[in-house]
Amino acid sequence: MTPRVLVVDNDAEMLALLRRHLESEGLAVTAAASGREALRALGEAPFDVILTDLIMDDVGGLEVLAAAQRQQTHARVFLMTAFGSIETAIEAMRQGAYDYLTKPFKLAEVTLGVRRALDDQRLRQENERLRAEVERQYGLDRLIGGSRAMQAVIDQIRAVADSGASVLLLGESGTGKELVASALHWNSARRAGPFVPVNCAAVPEGLLESELFGHEKGAFTGAARRRVGLFAAAQDGTLFLDEVGDLPVAIQVKLLRAIQDKAVRPVGASEEIALNLRLVAATNRDLPALVQEGKFREDLYYRLAVIPIRLPALRERADDIPVLAERFLRRAAARLGKALDGFAQDATAWMQEHRWPGNVRELENVVERAAVLAAGPVVTLADLRTEFAVTAGASALRPTLDELERQYVRRVLDEVRGDKVAAAKILGVSVRTLQRKVKDF
Repeated sequence: MTPRVLVVDNDAEMLALLRRHLESEGLAVTAAASGREALRALGEAPFDVILTDLIMDDVGGLEVLAAAQRQQTHARVFLMTAFGSIETAIEAMRQGAYDYLTKPFKLAEVTLGVRRALDDQRLRQENERLRAEVERQYGLDRLIGGSRAMQAVIDQIRAVADSGASVLLLGESGTGKELVASALHWNSARRAGPFVPVNCAAVPEGLLESELFGHEKGAFTGAARRRVGLFAAAQDGTLFLDEVGDLPVAIQVKLLRAIQDKAVRPVGASEEIALNLRLVAATNRDLPALVQEGKFREDLYYRLAVIPIRLPALRERADDIPVLAERFLRRAAARLGKALDGFAQDATAWMQEHRWPGNVRELENVVERAAVLAAGPVVTLADLRTEFAVTAGASALRPTLDELERQYVRRVLDEVRGDKVAAAKILGVSVRTLQRKVKDF
């Protein structure tokens, strides 16, 4: 659609000149010879950019600006003014004008200003569209769960989203802790701020302090430039610390201080940065047990767990499995360009009986793999039952959850010939977590 520009000036020669020039630039121009005409035009049609003279006989440019702000909040308003009225124009910018042009000006300046305003408007509209899309993606309706266990979680999120208190998400790997953290952010008053996730176990221990708190140029060998830490990057928003149970004790001390003081000091800096953010942490580990073992600070645990929310394992919410599987299937089918209409009855029954040691993440992977294999239009039990699935899900021995997890990890490691980095990526955990599990096994 051709951008629409309203030009307002009681100087007939200037008005005609601007109209001809802007039309030659491919813009749709409406000319108003007075402020009163401009007010009438604002009530009749939408405009993307408004160029108005500041001093006019009847209605001045500030009144046109005020009317535009009431009626067309998206429009960008320029004040055109003589040199002696620049202070007034600057005051108009404080009141919401986009910019001002000082007479006499070159037509190239007008073109540049209008194009810049249109680009800014498009960028803002795109940002609003993307933000709306993100809010839709991470709204509470994205948290599928008709089961009692999941409804309890959704009720907790709804109750605490706006509180600002620290939240600790507890649950096994693959239960959707980052999705819940996102829902907490996008359903809170901080939604206009950033959501900054960090996997604490994925960052090398030697870089954690710099990653979280930032550093100054030259603070240590290799610090070639200043780095803004993730705490500062999450200012006015939400910082999500995933796998917080894997933090080294030395970093736990500094994290506790940051939470208590509501400030961080980048490595090598002489001054602190005041913080205004919401902290959400998550772990699949037993933090009280780690506290007893001296591996996690008790005072930090209580700071993080102001509001603990436990996410149920998928086996505890079997009623939600068909709905989750259908969503994953629709998404996979769209990506593959295949016509898949759902699951055979025995396939659905098998999914609800399976233990799912990898939880929702494992279900999603199995469904996506089945979508690739399925001849269609219905996904069958044979499509779902991979070698692992048959071993884990149909065994008459009913292996324990630990045994299932051990089998799964061993199988993935075998498939990637022992490459722990590749295996961790497939399993959806950090290399450090995988190394710990292998050691435990």
